[in-house]
Amino acid sequence: MSSFFRFHERETSYKQETIAGLTTFLSMAYILIVNPIILSQAGMDKGAVFTATALSAIIGSLLIGLLSNYPIGIAPSMGLNSFFTFSVCIGMGIPWQTALTGVFVSGILFVILSLLKIREKIINIIPKDLKHAIAGGIGFFIAFIGLKNAGLIVGNEATFVAIGDFKSPVTLLAVFCFILTIVLMVRGVKGAIFYGMVISAAAGMLIGLIDKPEKIVGAIPSLEPTFGEVFLNIDQIFTPEMLAVIFTFLFVAFFDTAGALIAIASQAGLMKNNEIPNAGKALLADSSATVVGSVLGTSTTASMIESSSGIAAGGRTGFTSVIISACFAIALFFSPLLGVITAEVTSPALIIVGALMAMEVKHIDWGKLEIAIPAFVTILMMPLTFSVATGIALGFILYPITMLALKRPKEIHPIMYGLCIAFMGYFVYLA
Repeated sequence: MSSFFRFHERETSYKQETIAGLTTFLSMAYILIVNPIILSQAGMDKGAVFTATALSAIIGSLLIGLLSNYPIGIAPSMGLNSFFTFSVCIGMGIPWQTALTGVFVSGILFVILSLLKIREKIINIIPKDLKHAIAGGIGFFIAFIGLKNAGLIVGNEATFVAIGDFKSPVTLLAVFCFILTIVLMVRGVKGAIFYGMVISAAAGMLIGLIDKPEKIVGAIPSLEPTFGEVFLNIDQIFTPEMLAVIFTFLFVAFFDTAGALIAIASQAGLMKNNEIPNAGKALLADSSATVVGSVLGTSTTASMIESSSGIAAGGRTGFTSVIISACFAIALFFSPLLGVITAEVTSPALIIVGALMAMEVKHIDWGKLEIAIPAFVTILMMPLTFSVATGIALGFILYPITMLALKRPKEIHPIMYGLCIAFMGYFVYLA
């Protein structure tokens, strides 16, 4: 096992990988609660979605760990489950069964693109500075999510955002968790993020801020209400409306996953010569999980940016993903316990990991405007638009433009020009 996952080469151990897997799982566990809540608003059965969410995470995380040897967790994407429910089902009036078929078709297209190594090729031709910008931008983005979930940053009509209410007990719990984790990290405690979350959850229950679970073990809900519904609506996807939906699923998932993969590989020190080893296998695992998940009854899966918390805890190999998969399997039986992993407990981890990922910006050549401006826009627009894909798209548009302005077109791969035009078309479509 140690040889298969190359523990010696990546300077890791069973203990380090296990702690990393547990850390990532705790950071991702909210998806088991939130995904059923969001998709149920589209008319789907909560229990069936819970089981489908867990099973897709089990399969996806196991596949990416065994095929690519990356410490990444895969689960239904938070952005795409909201798009599925609020834009497609509620906004466009498309039944969830048909929308799920759209997810299935986009997943099949993903698998084909992965097998043909088109996705891998696109990721590897991204300029080095933009790769660092994507990694750093995702750091700012997840830190913003953490600040928002902790109540440290709130909405404000006059200024858009403002400082939160420090009289709120749950916000104070998040601050306690944040400071505790920082202290453990700067003192060099391995698995500091994991220990910080566990201690904070225990403290929250002790003082009554987090409800204690009424029971430990719960029955696994049936998949019957959602399983196989995708095959009953294939004939309904060949409409302009549904083709646009499929394209959006394809576009957002492609670049969300690409961004996460670049950020995670960079953070873990796995990127070599500006390329990500085994990227094709990682992308194949991700797209296969989307196909399986849609058949089971959940929206598009993606490589979770929360995986960076496990990497910060020491995860370096696919054994971390195996542990994540095992945790999701156990969670099927212990669903009542998941309620103690609240936003106040996980959000400080996201803030800290965001800081670690933001360190990638030091590798950007800030002395050159043709690089600095596209990189800056990529970083800034991820948190401001609440979308990794949008930040990447804007950077991909600006970078070729700045290089053309300097009459250096040959320094840009032809695929980058194609993506620049495609993204321009995408924004025209959105408008």
